[in-house]
Amino acid sequence: MSNNDDSGTPAKPAKPNKIAMRRKARSLAVQALYSWQMAGQPLNEIEATFRTDNDFSDVDGAYFHEILHGVPRLKTELDTEFTPCLDRPLEEIDPVELAILRLSTYELRNRLDVPYKVVINEGIELAKTFGATDGHKFVNGVLDKLAPRLRAAELRGAKR
Repeated sequence: MSNNDDSGTPAKPAKPNKIAMRRKARSLAVQALYSWQMAGQPLNEIEATFRTDNDFSDVDGAYFHEILHGVPRLKTELDTEFTPCLDRPLEEIDPVELAILRLSTYELRNRLDVPYKVVINEGIELAKTFGATDGHKFVNGVLDKLAPRLRAAELRGAKR
């Protein structure tokens, strides 16, 4: 099969869509947040490293930046939001799952343009990829409890 279009000229590679680009931004952001949580390295250094070590051509770089800087800035508020939904003390949460919960809580609170079902699904997928064996079940349980508190109007609208 050739890489030419019908006119015989080389076809341009398909540009990734916004959803795929955001998914990759979240994936890199959760890794960067984990690094920040574990090493306490300055965010600008972490971001520079991630941008150097990863191909950002199909990543929503602005979204990555927003999450990477927004989550640490709002860490206390984010932790306060999801702590009532936990079945264990905050200190006992796996660091990967904690990074995912912070990222997802940030999106539920601050990115109303992202539907709550998408936030929950993305959190589950990140936990399946990076978390412990049943980490996705834990993340799902916490986000299922949190979404009605942070997105009450959206959930009411979905039930109509």
